[in-house]
Amino acid sequence: MANGRKTNFNERIEIVKHCIEHQNSYSKTADKYKVSYHQVYSWTKKYEESGVEALKDKRGKQKNANELSEIEKLRALNKLLEAQNKRQQMEINFLKKLEEIERRRF
Repeated sequence: MANGRKTNFNERIEIVKHCIEHQNSYSKTADKYKVSYHQVYSWTKKYEESGVEALKDKRGKQKNANELSEIEKLRALNKLLEAQNKRQQMEINFLKKLEEIERRRF
């Protein structure tokens, strides 16, 4: 079994086309391109079902602000406010500790 490696969009297209041209020989394609059998199989099925766009890596992408519903916008704002509150509380705790240390010196 080949160790996985990172591939870009164009490489995935090339791998899928090679696999299809060779009668869906997943294992030979995986060996040739040094990727896992499962990835070749997965990419080929995605390509056959949904076309080239299905081979794009969409992880980590977020919706635009105009695509978010009102609830999603409020959740995002709430998350931001929670992070700010946590940061401010850490600053307060730090300043309290600093004052305590300064009082002990004198």
